[in-house]
Amino acid sequence: MRKSFFTSESVTEGHPDKLCDQISDAILDRIMLKDTNGRVACETLVTRGLCIVSGEITTDCYVDVQQIVRNTVKECGYTNSKYGFDFETCAIMTSIQEQSSDIAIGVNIGGAGDQGTMIGYAIRETPELMPLPIMLAHKLVRKLSEVRKNKILRYLRPDGKSQVTVEYRDGKPFRVDAILISAQHDPNVKEEELRTDVLDKVIKEVVSDKLLDQNTKILINPTGRFVIGGPQGDTGVTGRKIMVDTYGGFAHHGGGCFSGKDPSKVDRSASYMARYIAKNIVEANLAQRCEIQLSYAIGVAEPVSVDIQTFRTGKVSEEKLVKAVKKSFDLTPSGIIDYLSLLKPIYKRTACFGHFGREEEGFTWESTDQANNLKKEIGK
Repeated sequence: MRKSFFTSESVTEGHPDKLCDQISDAILDRIMLKDTNGRVACETLVTRGLCIVSGEITTDCYVDVQQIVRNTVKECGYTNSKYGFDFETCAIMTSIQEQSSDIAIGVNIGGAGDQGTMIGYAIRETPELMPLPIMLAHKLVRKLSEVRKNKILRYLRPDGKSQVTVEYRDGKPFRVDAILISAQHDPNVKEEELRTDVLDKVIKEVVSDKLLDQNTKILINPTGRFVIGGPQGDTGVTGRKIMVDTYGGFAHHGGGCFSGKDPSKVDRSASYMARYIAKNIVEANLAQRCEIQLSYAIGVAEPVSVDIQTFRTGKVSEEKLVKAVKKSFDLTPSGIIDYLSLLKPIYKRTACFGHFGREEEGFTWESTDQANNLKKEIGK
């Protein structure tokens, strides 16, 4: 029996990088609400007492960037100056220009906004068809945020991280080998109290007893203190948590981040489409594990290449899957936008706890409505 270990991490909405992702996507949402033809490439940086918003935005509407920033910072929990960063007093700087006219030439006729490769992935390992390590990591930080917001653990602050190591045997999840949670907290809480509370009210509520045993390592605030956090403790930038956003490192990554980009950017829209296709292939039982790569050239609508790997789990050849996908799905940027209904203000919710594995309203790329059609196309 071959034994291996795989680790993935996630972060709370108060983590400085995730705060930036949410600000960028909140600005995008406001523009999508007013101008579905808007072009947005919005970058945010936060540090102690300061937020900088920059990028390229072309739109006919007006949005109050300062108010959007303050509202987002407030929603993430930075409501007290003692946290070193708060929505009322942080300074906000903006430096925004229009999208390059050279790029717009290709996008305006339906072409991709840039070159690049995008990855979609699915695996029959969890109900969400996602890798187990990243799903557990996401659920832990969501629970950590929940007990903070609901004032179950009043001493918690917005910043936090999780990390989960899963032991695999013969390629299948067998047990959880290690869980790490770092939770920002009030300076007056006792170390032992926090560890007991997080174990009881977060970890045990999320991770099944069947996955835990006496050898599972559980580390909660291993340094013993996590008071200074958020933008006070670390500079945040949009797009620095791409593995958290996708598959926890379990699959390849094309390189581009998602947040702050309108769906004409294939970095985002084609990655969503690739996930949608991969998930439908696995749901159709055409493979137990599937990774799709789409590549695009700037100004060209159709993808330059489509590649599918099933890692020897496929019921049909990968060549047949590629032919079926090309025939069944419109992979042009405009086709993807229309099919997945991407011209809606859905993006801020994607900016924390992962873009995939969430069967929630607006996450159209998580639907498996094409599984039967793919079966018929392939003749299964």
